[in-house]
Amino acid sequence: MPVVQKAVSNDPKHAKKVKKGFDVPLPPAVDFDAQLKLAQAQAQAQANAQALQIVLEAKDEALRIRKDAENSMRVLEQSLRQREIVADRKDAGIEVREKRVVDTESLLDKKRIDLESAKTHVIEKLEKAAHMTRDEAKSEILERLKGELAEDVAKEIREAESAAKEEAKAKAKEILVDAMRHGATDYVSEYTVSVIKVTDEEVKGRIIGKEGRNIRAFETATGVDVDLDEPGVIRLSCFDPVRREIARVTLERLLRDGRVQPVRIEELIVEVKKETERIMFEEGQKLCHAVGVYNLPPPLIAMLGRFKYRYSYGQNMIAHTMEETKIGIAIAQEIGADVNVVRLGCLLHDIGKIVSEKEGNHVTLGVELLKKYGMPQKVIDCVAQHHEDTPFTSSESMLVYIADAISGSRPGARYENYDEYVKRLKDLEAIAKSHDGVVEAFAFQAGREIRVIVDPGKVTDAEAVAMAKDVRDEIGKKVIVPGQIKITVIRELRAVETYK
Repeated sequence: MPVVQKAVSNDPKHAKKVKKGFDVPLPPAVDFDAQLKLAQAQAQAQANAQALQIVLEAKDEALRIRKDAENSMRVLEQSLRQREIVADRKDAGIEVREKRVVDTESLLDKKRIDLESAKTHVIEKLEKAAHMTRDEAKSEILERLKGELAEDVAKEIREAESAAKEEAKAKAKEILVDAMRHGATDYVSEYTVSVIKVTDEEVKGRIIGKEGRNIRAFETATGVDVDLDEPGVIRLSCFDPVRREIARVTLERLLRDGRVQPVRIEELIVEVKKETERIMFEEGQKLCHAVGVYNLPPPLIAMLGRFKYRYSYGQNMIAHTMEETKIGIAIAQEIGADVNVVRLGCLLHDIGKIVSEKEGNHVTLGVELLKKYGMPQKVIDCVAQHHEDTPFTSSESMLVYIADAISGSRPGARYENYDEYVKRLKDLEAIAKSHDGVVEAFAFQAGREIRVIVDPGKVTDAEAVAMAKDVRDEIGKKVIVPGQIKITVIRELRAVETYK
């Protein structure tokens, strides 16, 4: 039977129970504070051990790094010392070379001095032996050579001059032919009538309008004659190609619009005129760019664009100007003249032909216009001298004259329709005779002058002056001619008596 240990307690109640015979075993008393302190002490000891271990490992790593750094420094120092040794050796070698170079230069200078001294000594000996100085000997040798070669040189010069003349003549022909070949353009015939096709004859009735008011308004505003007699077509006749073109475009738009009224006619004519001016400016730009000119003032470009509708003896002015400019540039490049002066001179040589605000020949008008826009004097001289009105002052102005002559006189360049020529003379005379008081009118000098004879009893002196201006203005509207026309009104009063 197991022995039951009796618990010893200081509790009086418990003691009483024991006394009474209750033998109950009790657990031993536990000291928690002591156990907690013991656990804390153990944890602190373990942490201290770990920290110590880490510190020891860090010290070992630091020692290892320091050792590696010291090794690297020793290697670097050794490398630097080796480089210093090599550099010292190179410096020593350079010093040796420099010393050798200095010694060599000194030796060369000494030898040069010795050579000069020897050369002088030899020349002195030769002069004493020849009884003349060095310059005298040189002059004598040259004189002898000149005497021996004079005849040969003269012969060579004569042969060279002859060959140069022959070659220059052949070269000049080659240059002109090549320039004409590159500059030649196809002939463009001159037309004075524009034709518009119509599919409905009733359209002509709308064009005529009530009591002919539409066609009268159209002809008055455009300055062209409208012919409706031929079936299927409408013919617009006018010697001024710009007015004829404006009339053609306006009429085509009227037919598409269908509203043929005097007010509508005037509106369309204003619009078409603006468009035509824009087209002429663009044509002027194309002409300038085609010959390599890009810095002209806009007013001059706009005036050059009028060449699109301007003809001279059947040759279109744009075609003539472009052809002449290409020829002039080609010749200038061949002979070495100023290409830019020739280029501008050829481009602007006929610009006076489209100046309508003033009277005068196209050369004078062109010169005045170019001076107005500050063109270079050399270019102005080219324009002033391209018809030999004044003597040539430069090779460039002569080249402009040559290029103009080549372009105008080459076969096929210009064509004069004799029927049109006769018709133009008759039209000029008819315009003059249409005025009251005119007895007779004569057009001569190829239509460049008209003499109008008036009845002195019907026309006064003041009216004769006004008539000349009226005839001039009417010719400008109805007839297109190359150059200028001089109108002379003659009023002569004769009193004749016969004595018998």
